[in-house]
Amino acid sequence: MRRRSILWSGLLCFLLPLLSAAQTRYIIRPTPTGSITGIDGRHGLTLVGRLDDENRGIYIITAPSNINPAEIIADVDADPEVTDIELDSKLALTESPTSLNQSSVAILDSMPAPGAVGYYGAPVLGLYLSQPATSIIRLSDAQATFGTTGAGIVAVVDTGVDPNHSALQGVLVPGYDFVHSVAGSGSELVDLPEGNLAALSQSNPDPASKTQQLRLSQSSVAILDQSSVAILDTTTLPKFFGHGTMVAGVVHLVAPTAKIMPLKAFDGDGTARLSDILRAIYYAADNGAKVINMSFSVLTGSVELADAVGYATEQSVIVVASTGNTGTNFVANPAAMPEVMGVASTTNNDTRSQFSSYGPGTFVAAPGEQVITLYPGQNYAVASGTSFSAPMVAGTAALTVQVNPVASYSNASSAISQAKPLSSDLGHGRLDVYQAMQYATGAAK
Repeated sequence: MRRRSILWSGLLCFLLPLLSAAQTRYIIRPTPTGSITGIDGRHGLTLVGRLDDENRGIYIITAPSNINPAEIIADVDADPEVTDIELDSKLALTESPTSLNQSSVAILDSMPAPGAVGYYGAPVLGLYLSQPATSIIRLSDAQATFGTTGAGIVAVVDTGVDPNHSALQGVLVPGYDFVHSVAGSGSELVDLPEGNLAALSQSNPDPASKTQQLRLSQSSVAILDQSSVAILDTTTLPKFFGHGTMVAGVVHLVAPTAKIMPLKAFDGDGTARLSDILRAIYYAADNGAKVINMSFSVLTGSVELADAVGYATEQSVIVVASTGNTGTNFVANPAAMPEVMGVASTTNNDTRSQFSSYGPGTFVAAPGEQVITLYPGQNYAVASGTSFSAPMVAGTAALTVQVNPVASYSNASSAISQAKPLSSDLGHGRLDVYQAMQYATGAAK
């Protein structure tokens, strides 16, 4: 039975790469007996190549941009040798425009002086460990009672990470930069202009030096040291620079002995091609990841995204995604997909965050306001959004992997569902790591 092709409406205006003339990219999957070269020839398409190095039967093609994509898709989809075709859309990270407000600034102003605390082999900012979210989810209680600190690899599909951050030393495993097709660190530092790269490289690794608070965007305040804040040019920072490091920092907070695989599918401006996200998911599943965190949402459907997530879950990978930041009763993909734990955001008072998406497709919620996490250049930031709720659940999934090394979605979701009940539109309720570990350790006996 042929699958229905999906035409993406696109989440933002963008410029497509130029070949000999303006071209629009598509993702196409021929039937098992179909010939990609024959399909291209019949429909006037240009083959760019396979999605990745594996023989998955998925290809990237282009067609002239002056032809309506709906016409291209309708024409090609009718070909009996085509299983499905969809736009290789550009997607965008989003955080709430109201996520940083006067109340969060007041919280920052009231915080005690920064201090360093040892955390599983590395000194970290004391505020990182003692923030409200850790008490709300009962993280330290779970660590002390059950000895669970995380195992396995958590793949973070995002903007990359700062591979030099002192808090992450010893926990990063080789990743991949799909934006530039470079294996290795999955570094987001490649998105920085030279001046800012130099500024952040001068940051003092001592957490006690973090004395300057600088508003960077609508979603974060960086706690910087004197050496870097004086020369950091915020006007040239990409809008979502640091997003991946912040997400990875939350995973590390919850599961400090789990490994993190940085998979850079997003540019620093917060945009990504669908094909790079697909490549990242397949890469994670094929390279030993036990958990995938996806702190982004897609407002429309995609056959190939569903297939990639399905492939990961078939490999016993536990997939976690943010529900989105529309503030409406609508959960976007991939959070809404079967066997994906969709995570909404709650306030520190256990109510739904105003910006959080909610409703059917929400598996659980977690704190997502004024979350203190890592920021590039040895720094820390305060961030809000479902992007920072999801990695709390991904980290908890890594705790279940420590209890049961062959844990799958079924095992992890059963444990994580032992949450504090809230409103019915927030799934099983607010994450409670203690209850999750109590269930997981009991089930493992």
